[in-house]
Amino acid sequence: MFPKSCFFKKSYLCKDIFIQKEQLIRTILAGIYIHIPFCKQACYYCNFHFSTSLRQKDELLLAIHKELVERKTYLKGQVIETVYFGGGTPSLLSAKEILQLWAVIEEHYQLKTNLEVTLEANPDDLTLDYLEALKETPINRFSIGIQSFFDNDLVYMNRAHNAAHAKECIQAAQAAGFDNLTIDLIYGTPTTSHQQWRENLRTAFELNIPHISCYALTVEPRTALAHFIEKGKTANTDDNHIAEQFEILLDEMETNGYEQYEISNFCLPGNYAKHNSNYWTGKHYLGVGPAAHSFDGESRQWNIAHNPKYIKALAQQESYWERELLTIQNQFNEYIMTSLRTKWGVRIDQLIEWGSTTKMWFEKKALTYIQEGLMEKTKQAYILTAKGKIVSDAIISDLFMDE
Repeated sequence: MFPKSCFFKKSYLCKDIFIQKEQLIRTILAGIYIHIPFCKQACYYCNFHFSTSLRQKDELLLAIHKELVERKTYLKGQVIETVYFGGGTPSLLSAKEILQLWAVIEEHYQLKTNLEVTLEANPDDLTLDYLEALKETPINRFSIGIQSFFDNDLVYMNRAHNAAHAKECIQAAQAAGFDNLTIDLIYGTPTTSHQQWRENLRTAFELNIPHISCYALTVEPRTALAHFIEKGKTANTDDNHIAEQFEILLDEMETNGYEQYEISNFCLPGNYAKHNSNYWTGKHYLGVGPAAHSFDGESRQWNIAHNPKYIKALAQQESYWERELLTIQNQFNEYIMTSLRTKWGVRIDQLIEWGSTTKMWFEKKALTYIQEGLMEKTKQAYILTAKGKIVSDAIISDLFMDE
């Protein structure tokens, strides 16, 4: 989900952007995200909202049930095409608990036929018994937090599984009939040599994973990893090491027939992640659970990131969320932020809809990056080059419009 505020201040102000206009992207399909904020143990790098205590799990699931009912009108009757159980570690839920949540969704939301239903899972949770139980639920896609197929990387990250679990769970899921899989891999750790990173990728290719998400290790403030680095207990990340492994990633993916359709996401032909793609293309979604975010095209809304307060608020019918109305500038910035990360880029026809002044402003800013080989202009869109993707965050923030 996007944070409450993700916009950088710039010195240039385009006054034409204030002109009221129709929403750029209108949709009839939407998604639901359900945040399950529990984990067996804390990964050192993680800054998501979660708890390692399951003591309040039953109360929290009841609160999620209530929120699903209370917010059934948020998406204004749009048809649900994706449901995503994220976290945290939603694979800590039993098949029965998933079915109970699903019963609420089925009763109160209009669902598309053959919708995508994803469960994030840790490798050590995907036992044969659990996989068999999940076959009786609507789950038809797994997002598995592999991170690495090497034990030294997993120990560095404080993952709950080991290298053997990483391979075995994928093979078990495929044997149980779950072919729609995506895995997460992390690169740029001090423990991951270039050769080891290549072997991580090739293991995924050999296992015939249709979708792979690859993220550079990021040292987030107030995480265990940040503390260890500050105290000199572990090595820090190195930008050059990360950039070199990103280049290896692009080369290996292209060689093995994977399409990079978003900076961190790769797939075999036709295997886009529908739920995440909806975020990048501006479709609407409802986020349910502590810390979950929602988007209705005009505003962003986020729930309190505190399990006991969330439970209490739902039980006593108190407010548990905050809301930010998106200005025209916000909407433009979000379009730039999401679209420029994808293979489709910033479309010229959509730039035209923002007005001639805004289009000219963007084109002037983009020209510098085109001349530096960081961006290219096609007949349809402005797209980042491989070199530009390495510094995408800086480019995107520079293209944001000021308030």
